[in-house]
Amino acid sequence: MLPVALDAMGGDNAPGEIVAGAHRAVAELGVPVVLVGQPEVLEPLANGLEIIAASEVIPMSADPGSSVRRMKDSSLVRAAEAVRDGRASAMISAGNTGATMASALLRMGRIKGVARPAIATPIPVPGGDPTILLDAGANAECQADWLLQFAQMGVVFARSRYGIEQPRVGLLSIGEEASKGTPLVKETNALLAAPDALQAAGGIFIGNVEGRDVMTNDVDVVVTDGFTGNVVLKTLEGGMRALVNAIFAAFGTTPATEAASEVLIPALLPLYGTLDPDNTGGAMLLGVDGLCLISHGSSSATAVVNAIRVAAELHEAGIVERLRTAVASG
Repeated sequence: MLPVALDAMGGDNAPGEIVAGAHRAVAELGVPVVLVGQPEVLEPLANGLEIIAASEVIPMSADPGSSVRRMKDSSLVRAAEAVRDGRASAMISAGNTGATMASALLRMGRIKGVARPAIATPIPVPGGDPTILLDAGANAECQADWLLQFAQMGVVFARSRYGIEQPRVGLLSIGEEASKGTPLVKETNALLAAPDALQAAGGIFIGNVEGRDVMTNDVDVVVTDGFTGNVVLKTLEGGMRALVNAIFAAFGTTPATEAASEVLIPALLPLYGTLDPDNTGGAMLLGVDGLCLISHGSSSATAVVNAIRVAAELHEAGIVERLRTAVASG
């Protein structure tokens, strides 16, 4: 397969952890990787990995649209161009999320018929497949027909990524009844409830779901606007972090809890692994005409390895072609 183009300059731990993850992915997965970034920084770390030269780095705090248009020799733009030009099978970045989206959109373009790309983020579910949350932040304000298309693309992603034959789609609201929610939610509910809404994509609409349903096995794809989706994502991240910290703090408070921790910690480690964002492999930008994965800003080498693994698996599954077919049929 073509190499995965890895933005080696993006993220809080770049370039060290990013390049370390690239080396591990090549050794452990056998997936070819090309680093994208400043040669003078990367050459001492590359140890044989190919480098696509890019002289600029878009900061995490930069305005996405203007920085991508202005910094044409940035690592993000060059990574997106590598996919567009057939030099890479996918691009991955842990850098500026908005700039990653803008680079992919402006250089790769949209799949024909896609109104707006959406970020599909796997939310861990203990004991089951992750729930796909979209849009997780690409579009703060949405229209009902966009949310319908997000649902169709989410169905394709859930089947391609997790092998779910007929993904169940829920619309995020403040109650299960179709009469509850904002005007946007009510209008979207009516569109999704139409018999043929998800038929071509192969999914089934199960109605409105609430925030408490996101981390359960009751739904496979949760659709919402990007503003709400991002709030949900960050709330879950913060809540899980607070819970884990509280548990580990409690273990050291008395001799009894310290003794209990020796038994409980091994039992809790699989759950910790499920909830660890480093193990999800990042989110995919659905709707652009190429494969683009967005990793979280503090990605470690392990997170990079998993992102590269997911990129290779989605490329192998032909996810972009499947999305083209679903959108054309939808």
